Amino acid sequence: MRQSNIILLASQNREKYEEFKTLFSSYPEVEITPANEYIRNLEGLKYVERHDTYLENAMAKARLVNQAANYASLADDSGLECAALGGKPGVRSHRYATPRPGLSQDEANTQFLIKEIGKSTRDARFVCTLVLLMEGIMLQATGVVEGTIIDCPRGKNGFGYDPVFVPKGSNKTFAEMTANEKNAISHRAKAVHALMNQVRTHAIVFAKP
Repeated sequence: MRQSNIILLASQNREKYEEFKTLFSSYPEVEITPANEYIRNLEGLKYVERHDTYLENAMAKARLVNQAANYASLADDSGLECAALGGKPGVRSHRYATPRPGLSQDEANTQFLIKEIGKSTRDARFVCTLVLLMEGIMLQATGVVEGTIIDCPRGKNGFGYDPVFVPKGSNKTFAEMTANEKNAISHRAKAVHALMNQVRTHAIVFAKP
């Protein structure tokens, strides 16, 4: 049986890992694994994500994991950009709102976002930038999905702003979609496919430690 080449995902978000695991199932030549299964302390990921662009944040996380292990590392930085807010929350999407008692960070972010937009235009887009880092090679790819923000969250699936984001061409929020429906059109799906197209085009072989 052929052993897959391991890529460590530089994230502590289990929901994000499950999403990437599904997306990479189309690429049997690689195996996405949570970095914390190989690296004991990933607290540093909280502190390197302080830059002003998705690319810089993704690069910082990928480098941290790559330096701590002998495996290729994959990192993403994603955000929601709203036209009415001049592109905010953008790279600050995860830390957009001040935490509030009784609310998760995702719920606080969503409530604050709806309040900030008010009656303005609801046009928005999700952006995901990926960085794959290995010995002497760095690849990057970005995926974007356009949509609108709704007033009242709908759906129980997904995470982050998924309950208030309706992609163009659909009447469902990301949180109302099945995993297969979301993964067919999402910003992360587009970024993953663009990244793996580069891997296959350049016939990149992942070195094993």
